[in-house]
Amino acid sequence: MRIAVLLSAGRHAVSGHPAPVPVELQAIRLAHELGGEVTGLHAGPDAAPLKDALGHGLPHLLHYRIAPTDDPLPSLAAALSESAFDLVLAGRAGQGGEDTGLLPYALARTLGLPLVPDAAALAEGPQPGTLAVEQALPRGARRRLAVRLPALVTVHPAAPAALPFAFAAARRGVVETHPGLPAPRMATQIEERPYRARPKLIAKAAAGASAAERLKAATEAASGGGRLLVDPAPEEAAREILTHLRDIGVLRSR
Repeated sequence: MRIAVLLSAGRHAVSGHPAPVPVELQAIRLAHELGGEVTGLHAGPDAAPLKDALGHGLPHLLHYRIAPTDDPLPSLAAALSESAFDLVLAGRAGQGGEDTGLLPYALARTLGLPLVPDAAALAEGPQPGTLAVEQALPRGARRRLAVRLPALVTVHPAAPAALPFAFAAARRGVVETHPGLPAPRMATQIEERPYRARPKLIAKAAAGASAAERLKAATEAASGGGRLLVDPAPEEAAREILTHLRDIGVLRSR
């Protein structure tokens, strides 16, 4: 089985330094557990931030150099179409960049591949040419399903932790750089508006929520106005309480 792992140039959540995305390192481990040939794919201006991924079990990385303002989708789609991988693994979203999480869906649509999101475990399917996926659902639930290969699967953070970093594996890893396809991103029209408070809806929290969450939503929706006073003087606190009671109609205004 030929497996491709999509890698993005992430940044550490605390220091901001370039670093691999943890969920993509977990995808490398899932690919190793399946066996077969594992290859990393990255489209970007520089592959230096991804060299640590070689130490986590990635033997081969294909880097398609594009400008920082180019869209990585055409380069990745061309590389996957040319190499004909059986399985493509990706993280749910990047880390430190745009982080929209839409690239796997756009890539699956371009290549005509089925997409299975939020995989926590992978195994060989019940029939040849299929893959068994354990999908992570909200509240710790799991769902097992089978998908016919080739397919694209995104990995959930609940998947097994990444393989330990090995310096020798990082030295043995190979990085191949190829020219990517220039595809300038289209300018996005952004409209700025002043902030406007919106009403809180109780029904949103009522669907599938616990009793405590429904009570919290009801009290938050019922409460409104007033000011937050921290350790106020008694006169100031009493004055604020009277003002709030008049605002909500409990007391008559003078």
